[in-house]
Amino acid sequence: MKIAMIAGSNRRNATSTLLLRHIGDRLAARNIRAELIDLHRLPLPLYSPDAGDADPNVRILLEAVREADGLILATPEYHGSVSGVLKNALDYIEISHVSGKPVLVASSSGGPVGVSSLTHLQSIVRNLHGVNCPEWISIGGEFRRFGPDGAPADEKTRERVERAVDRFVALTLALRSDRQVEA
Repeated sequence: MKIAMIAGSNRRNATSTLLLRHIGDRLAARNIRAELIDLHRLPLPLYSPDAGDADPNVRILLEAVREADGLILATPEYHGSVSGVLKNALDYIEISHVSGKPVLVASSSGGPVGVSSLTHLQSIVRNLHGVNCPEWISIGGEFRRFGPDGAPADEKTRERVERAVDRFVALTLALRSDRQVEA
């Protein structure tokens, strides 16, 4: 199984990216390959339908998404929505890249929770014909702290992340089996 994780911040050490790194560790503990697309380190040009995938960073993004069995999208919450860099990356992705694949969404917010950005992400996932995981992850305020091991400092936050990852992995396995039967 292969998971593509897109970190939707162009900020160094963004908490949404730290969260994805932790999730990647949790997936690795289950022997699941996870590829992190960190939009801070892999900047993309502004989307234009005329440009296609000429940019090498765009090709890296699209290849990771096409090859993945599932996706995890993480964003900081800016003004009640997703970051511009994540929205820009998602504009490059076509329905055929996501259709039928499970998607887990996660956010980090300066306030208590970043739920508005998650509902916006789930709407985008539906429009790409992806399958939204019934769980999502939102960390906010003081719960955005991470320990030296890269895990959330708060125990209940770690448990919540683990539960969401468990559900996402189960959904990915179920949908992967369905896609293999159809093929």
